[in-house]
Amino acid sequence: MGGLKLDKWGYEVNTSSDACIDTINSYYLQVLSYGRDRSVILEASRHDPNCVLANILSAHFLCSSNPSLTSSHLKAAKSQLVEATAYEKAVYDTIIYLISDDRDDDTAVALHLKFIKDFPKDLISLKRVQIICFYMGRPDLSLDLVQQVLLENQQENYIYGMLAFPLLELGRMEEAEKAAIKGFDINKDDCWSQHALCHVLQHKCRFEEAVKFMEECSHSWNSLSSFMYTHNWWHVALCHLEGHSPIRDVREIYDRYIWKELERNDAMKAEVYLNALGLLLRVELRGKIDLFGDRLKILAGCVTDQSCWFLEWHLDVLILWALGCSGELSKAEDLLSGLRSKISRMSKKKKERMQSGLLLAEAVFEYGKGNYRQAANLLGPDFDAINYKIIGASDEQVDVFNEVWYFLMLNTGQASIATEAIKKRMKPRENVPFSWRLLERGYEMLGCRQEADAAREKANYLENAFFRK
Repeated sequence: MGGLKLDKWGYEVNTSSDACIDTINSYYLQVLSYGRDRSVILEASRHDPNCVLANILSAHFLCSSNPSLTSSHLKAAKSQLVEATAYEKAVYDTIIYLISDDRDDDTAVALHLKFIKDFPKDLISLKRVQIICFYMGRPDLSLDLVQQVLLENQQENYIYGMLAFPLLELGRMEEAEKAAIKGFDINKDDCWSQHALCHVLQHKCRFEEAVKFMEECSHSWNSLSSFMYTHNWWHVALCHLEGHSPIRDVREIYDRYIWKELERNDAMKAEVYLNALGLLLRVELRGKIDLFGDRLKILAGCVTDQSCWFLEWHLDVLILWALGCSGELSKAEDLLSGLRSKISRMSKKKKERMQSGLLLAEAVFEYGKGNYRQAANLLGPDFDAINYKIIGASDEQVDVFNEVWYFLMLNTGQASIATEAIKKRMKPRENVPFSWRLLERGYEMLGCRQEADAAREKANYLENAFFRK
């Protein structure tokens, strides 16, 4: 027998099962907190097989984790749609379009915009559309969407982390910091607010402060998904690396918190590999990879497993680097061929967007193989990684590809282009020692001895200023 119950947001759901609605609410919490138990949603439809909301949310979860099981939940949701509440029907419509083969991202965003105007308390749907915006490389859209519902959620848990992230991606660091602090004040365990505040502190070169803050928060991370757990530690490792902490500190984080995540029975390997590769690429660019022993070789061996390919474009790009520099060239060619095939099946609009992602993948592969001239030619003299966020990466994540490009420019005799780009990069972040080392090298290549000496002196000062033991 049917009945009406209210979910966490206060919206009507057609179910007579308390267990069903409690499980749906638990799923909401898992999504917003980046928990590792998002599969809890599958229990909701067991409690009430006729609940449209339980089934459509289960289908959305399964479409990425186990697509073969999606159809039964879609059929169940569709069969009971006539009995569903207006809220459930609206959720159904947005998710059905989102998981359709011919989906257009702009249309998906428009559908969600209409949805959140009608149901502004539903932060799960807001989170869902923000993720779409992230993969479109559109933090401006993401910010507009969260601002649409901010008035109705002023003291709501998790809303300010969702506000802070697009703000920091748009370079509005002061506003992002205020939002992240407010989210943290509401809930000290809100990992997205913690993460956003770390982003801001890292951008401002407040490395020691960022490390101390994140280490104090780390007790709350054990329940996080593999991605979020290792990603937060990735940020800590980056702060050590950018602040010129001893390389052993970076290596210890890699071993104890990133790689060790793979020992957990419920670890998502691809999520761990993404953060591990992103860290090791930075270590390699700084000439410190030998101090990591055979860790890169081991990781490269792991990512020959094709089960972790084609899940995340960003991950595929990093895998190509690892396969290239470890000599797994036939595997890398297979991955590249698969990416080209994937693009060929996209809509014209999506194909145009993702061409830059393919170009970056090809260039990073050539870089990994040591073909610096070819990689430099692919990226060109006007490269800026900020224009490549379509691969599904934040400003901080794509910035490593700027470092790759600087390396390529310097190693192909294009020091003038490199030094101008490095100086531009340093304007908002002038206290990163590695940037000054790059600038020093560029000036030396140009024969600008006075400028090179000044850059060296600045680098020396900064390297001794942070993490004094």
